[in-house]
Amino acid sequence: MSKIVVVGGVAAGASAAVKARRTDEAAEIIMFERGSYVSWANCGLPYYVGGEIKTQADLVLVSEALFDRRFNIAVKARHEVTGIDRVNKKITGIQLDTGESFEESYDKLILAPGGRPVRPPIPGIDLNGIFTVTTIPEADKIKQYMNNKGVKKAVVIGAGFIGLETLEALTNQGLEVSLVEGTQHVLPIFDIEMTTGIHQYLRSNGVNLLLNEKVVAFGGEGTVQYLELSSGKRLETDMVILSIGVAPETKLAIEAGLTIGETGGITVSDTMQTSDPDIFAAGDAVETLHWVTGKKVRLALAGPANKQGRVAGANAVGGNMKYKGAAGSSIVRIGDMVAGKTGLAEKEALTEGIEYFVSFIHPANHAGYYPGGAGMTIKLVVEKQTGRLLGAQVIGKNGVDKRIDVFASAIYAKQTVRDLEDLDLCYAPPFASAKDPAILAGYVAGNILRGEIKTITPRELDEALTQGKQLQVVDVRTVEEFKRGHIPGAINVPLDELRQKYTELDQGKETVVNCGVGYRSYLAYKILQARGFENLLNLSGGITSWNQWDNRG
Repeated sequence: MSKIVVVGGVAAGASAAVKARRTDEAAEIIMFERGSYVSWANCGLPYYVGGEIKTQADLVLVSEALFDRRFNIAVKARHEVTGIDRVNKKITGIQLDTGESFEESYDKLILAPGGRPVRPPIPGIDLNGIFTVTTIPEADKIKQYMNNKGVKKAVVIGAGFIGLETLEALTNQGLEVSLVEGTQHVLPIFDIEMTTGIHQYLRSNGVNLLLNEKVVAFGGEGTVQYLELSSGKRLETDMVILSIGVAPETKLAIEAGLTIGETGGITVSDTMQTSDPDIFAAGDAVETLHWVTGKKVRLALAGPANKQGRVAGANAVGGNMKYKGAAGSSIVRIGDMVAGKTGLAEKEALTEGIEYFVSFIHPANHAGYYPGGAGMTIKLVVEKQTGRLLGAQVIGKNGVDKRIDVFASAIYAKQTVRDLEDLDLCYAPPFASAKDPAILAGYVAGNILRGEIKTITPRELDEALTQGKQLQVVDVRTVEEFKRGHIPGAINVPLDELRQKYTELDQGKETVVNCGVGYRSYLAYKILQARGFENLLNLSGGITSWNQWDNRG
């Protein structure tokens, strides 16, 4: 009978323990967790703070008693493992409530220590009223603090997923919230123009959005009362939520001499085995293979953690499962807006040195004639030579999750945008269009790949105009649309008049055609092409994408 010791619970550790049991009924399985709860939904914490999840019990997935009764797994909560003796195959630690030391032998060890919230050494960071949203007890402290202190103002630092979810939770509680982000835009893993609508939405809903700002000090008498920012601004506040990032908990692994990768995570094989054949690891502390680049990355996401734990648990008791990596698929809700991403953003493809092109579309989430539709923006990043889908970002109100999941599946299968054109997706007017947005994105990118049309992105057009390049920009929207706003220097020739008025254009000049979202300008491109215009470009995503780029700050 083998003895399996699991260090850490939550997503990876709990999954590992339960999968080990399902794989080997005879194994002795012991799980150590330094927190008070072993299997709980940490992704639900912001919604618990905001009141959408009503009780603490709703967050607890499997109790200690249920682990024992249903899975015959011994759980040791409030037990912190502090050392690994690889030679004698045992762990040592401290029972946090009593201070007593303990040790436990193992045949196979599974490390699932997770990550810890980043708390940089900023003056005043240890003042009362500064929190992270990382555990159930911490979330309870935030709720109690808001109630007891009569909190009216709050500052969220960091505009990643947890930061935005927490911001939503606090605004739902009626608080006046400021959001401080050190980069140019919220959701730093997205491309900047994809976040324009979120910036506008936050500001229109009363959020004080401060970009390109860093906190240099916290101030107050025992309790936080203000923040000093890198710009010299001072923010008054009653409470602060830190959401700066998550660092891998690798102290145990490092001290045990396990191999740590360049990303700072524990190096594991596709069987989740570490450099020690008797030790497996899973979750936020490990490196993960990225499907697109083939490189190791760290992804602090629940989906990969659960799958990694499952593989580690099975293999620790003699199984032969493999974890194939991830594309970093993720999604967040901010009020009634949703942002999703999978694979590489454009800036990531650029950093990787990949030859790529991008395309934008702005479809409705379902049939336009069916009431209640909402627009979305889809950006694809495509390998230039092969057409392989490298990444996708979708921003909208409804249907974002469906399209991101389609694109994630395509990336996993190494499909091209031509494959997207051939998908057979379900359709009825309340749910989609006959040309689903995912398929339509494939059509548009496929046209570029086949050379049926040449495009220019808003960024490229902006750079060309800024550099003084002499371009003929032809806006084929109606006169009324043109008057409401257009690209500087553009000529207005409505599409329905183009066949009669094309002679008014300079045929020998490099010409960029644009419309609202790119469809009418695609038709204009074909009309002009048929009449001898050779140096043509269609503005991808039209004036909608241009405005997203132009108003990205």
